[in-house]
Order: sequence, then C-alpha cells, then structure tokens
Amino acid sequence: MKRPWSRPLGLAATLLLVARLAVAGTAASGHETLSKPHASAFRGPDAPVSPIGKEAGFTATPTNIPSQPVTGYRLPPDKYRRAVAYSRARYRLYFASVAWELLILLVLVQRRVGVRLRDLAERVSQRRFLQAAVVTPLLLTIIGVLELPADAYGHWLALNYQQSVQGWASWLWDWSKGGLLALLLAVFLAWMLYGIVRRSPRRWWFYFWLAVIPVIVFLMFIQPLVLEPLFFRFEPLERSNPALVAEIGKVVRRAGMEIPPSRMFEMKASEKTRELNAYVTGLGASKRVVVWDTTIARMTLPQVLLVFGHEMGHYVLGHLWKGMLFAVGGLFLAFYLAYRAVNWVLARWGAGMRGASDWASLPLLLWILCFLSFVASPVFNGYRRYLEHQADVYSLEVTHGVVPNNQQVDAQTFQILGEVDLSDPSPSRFIEFWLYSHPSISERIDFALHYDPWSKGGKPQFVR
Repeated sequence: MKRPWSRPLGLAATLLLVARLAVAGTAASGHETLSKPHASAFRGPDAPVSPIGKEAGFTATPTNIPSQPVTGYRLPPDKYRRAVAYSRARYRLYFASVAWELLILLVLVQRRVGVRLRDLAERVSQRRFLQAAVVTPLLLTIIGVLELPADAYGHWLALNYQQSVQGWASWLWDWSKGGLLALLLAVFLAWMLYGIVRRSPRRWWFYFWLAVIPVIVFLMFIQPLVLEPLFFRFEPLERSNPALVAEIGKVVRRAGMEIPPSRMFEMKASEKTRELNAYVTGLGASKRVVVWDTTIARMTLPQVLLVFGHEMGHYVLGHLWKGMLFAVGGLFLAFYLAYRAVNWVLARWGAGMRGASDWASLPLLLWILCFLSFVASPVFNGYRRYLEHQADVYSLEVTHGVVPNNQQVDAQTFQILGEVDLSDPSPSRFIEFWLYSHPSISERIDFALHYDPWSKGGKPQFVR
C-alpha cells in the first residue's frame, strides 16, 4: 500500500534507469502493493465489523470501525482539507524534483563536470574499473547532495501531516544507506556499460540491455533477503499473529493455491511511519507476502483478509514477473533512444567529450535517461494501474464466501487507507494519468461496491 505516485528517479534510480526498476523497494520505494495510486487501501459491511481482540489470538486493535456503511470515499471536513493540501504539496514536489534533477544534470553537462571527473580518473589510474570507481561515485554524490533538500522537504511534509514518525537522524541514516547501495550498484553498471560501448559503439545499447536483465533479476531476488532488512525489521507472520495466518489459510484454500506460512511476513513499519501497506516482493525462492504491522493494528480481521487477498492476487497472477518484463521492454526502447540521442548531441556539440565511450558523457546520458523516464511515467503507471485493478478483482473473488459481505468490507478497507494515508479525494485526470500507479481510492471503493458477477449470472475472472 504505497503512495499512488512517486518520483520517477532518485539517486539509486538515476543511473541508467536500472536502479529504478531493480532497487525500487528498499528505503523509500514501491513494491507490487495493494494500496495507493502508487498504492492504496480498504474498509467493511452493512453492520459494523467487530474487532478481533487478543482473546481470539489476533493482536490487532482496530480504531477505524465505521458506524455507517461505506457508499463512497468520504472524509470529515478537516481531514478533507488536510488530504487535499498534503496531496497537492506532494504533486508539486514531484514535478519540482524532476525539473530540479534535469536542471542539475544540464548544468553539469554545460560546466563540463564530466570532463573534469574523467581527467581526474585518468590521472588516478589507467584501469577502467578504477576509473569507474572515481567518476561514478563523485558524480552521483554531487547529484545526491544537490537533491537532498527536495528529499528532506518530502520527509518534512510526511512529518507535518503525521504520516511519518521517523526522526531526522534515522531518516538521514536511511537516506545515506540508500545512497551507498546506489553508488555500489552504479560503479558496477557504469564499468559494464562503458566497457560494452568501447567494444561495440553501434550495438552497445542492445548488449547492455541484455547484460542488465540478469542484474535486475538478481536484485529483485535479493531485495527481501538483503536490501529491505537494511531499512525495516521483519518477523514471520506465523510467529507474530498465528491466528491471522490460520484465517489466511482459508482464503488460500479458497483459491486452490498453496502459500506456505514461511512466505508470509510482518514488517515493523510503525517504527517509522503511520501509513498502511502490504506488498508482494521477491522472486522464486525469495517471493513473499508482507503485511505492515500498522495495517494489522488499524484494521479488523475481515479487512486484513481483503488486504491479503489483494496481495495474493499479485502473487498468484504473476504480477512481479509481468511488471519486470514490461519494465525490461521499456529499458530496451530507452537504451535505443539514449544511443541515438547521445550520438546526435555529440555530433553537434561535444563539449570536450571524446565520444560515447568517454566517461565525460555520463552526465549527458543520465540527463537523457532521466528525461525518458519522466515522459514514460504515464505508460508504466498505466500498466501498473491495470495490474492493481486485477488484484482488486482477485481479492473480491477469492474472499467471496469466506468473508461475509466482502464487498462492503473491501470498501471499508479502502476508506481506512484513504483516511489514514490522507489520499486525495478528487485527483485531477491529468494527475491520475501521469502519477498514479493505482486507481484512485474513490474508483476502488466504487468498484468494490458494484462488482458482483455471482448475483448477475456472470462468471468471475480468476477464482471460480
């Protein structure tokens, strides 16, 4: 349940778009989630849903039990104003951050910073890997430091609107860890890229694309095992909430699937945030469903089951693989366009760059890829909205007959998510088109209340 939207790039994502696709799940990133427009949420039945207390073995203490049936996304006047103000501030920050990043990279190209870094690297060593280890960290550190004010403002907004409880020291430490991971990845990628460019000036974009695919797969595999634990604590859900695991088992059996308890985890999100979320992460042996402890604490058992049903939809329908393949296809086009654009710029304005294989061209390449990432955002987000809608459908189908009045429970769950996370009650069509990776809360509640193929003589799409 992450934000419906996020910046297209960050320090990790800046280098060659690869980190955006492969590391976008560490400190401040999105996964295949259930919630807002880059992620979203839920709320419950015609009669109030009774919370499941500790006497039943379920440790949640829900605080958002509606007194009336949910008929649409509604917020009290004060919270409505706060949700609108917070969302609009985040939208402005998004576009300002992209513009600022493009401006930074343009100035670095015009001021020939890449040329200076190349000259420094060549004085240090004639070995290409050592040169990569000089140019890449220095360049990305400059970019990261200049972007730090925008990142810090984003955290200030989260604190000011009570979305985060993470102190500044902890936030800066996470920011530093994310940056260090990005630098380590970037050195390897830059060394590999420029080695390929030197050997194949005309086909480097294709060979580099081929080389990047296993890197992405590897990073997605180790993400839940190595990367995510650097930022949050995780505990097997069977240990923290065995009663919840038992109830989840009913939903899993309803789907005719088998998701072992060893693949279910609780994330201690409450140590840093008040937001609600759940997501699917990993590949193969590392694939798992993760539910945030904030979600368990704020929702009733039926509502949590709807949340899990959504995440199981991602799990069962193979959305991680599909999303990765879609992104890899996008990289193919991005690298080709970058190849054409770099050659076009160098032919008309070299600015001290010896060619595409010169380290000095890295700021130019990053500018091109940053721009391509920005303009491609609506395409990628549109595909993600399609996958999220499928998961919403799956959740309603797999809980049908298991959770009483599951349509209203689903609507209640989204209502809770909207209230807690201050989701925008009425985003513009442009904002949804450009930024939202999930359908809006209003759309999801409306769909939950009206999707009922069983009473209309139709057939469910996924669970029959």
